[in-house]
Amino acid sequence: MADVQREVLLQRGLDEKIAILSKRQRRLILLTLQHNEEKQESAVLFRSGDETEDGEIQLVHNHLPRLEAAGYIEWNQDTGTISKGPNYDEIKPLLDLMENHADELPSDWP
Repeated sequence: MADVQREVLLQRGLDEKIAILSKRQRRLILLTLQHNEEKQESAVLFRSGDETEDGEIQLVHNHLPRLEAAGYIEWNQDTGTISKGPNYDEIKPLLDLMENHADELPSDWP
């Protein structure tokens, strides 16, 4: 393995980025922002297909706060608006990789 590849794979923050992307709801939020300036909480909840009370609770009390704490999104709780955060560009290469190679993944891949 080339030194550059090894350095990227062993990068200190990579585990945290992968942990953020490990949940479908958070991936959808970040991927949705990939091509849009901002979204509403309700649109993100609807897009995930988890319109249950538990889904809304998880969105508001888990996923959005976690993404905001990482700086990947800015979340205005008063208006319900979600937009790219100051650290969004840190996770963008992983989002690009997932999006650009989606057709190579098995159809039942999470």
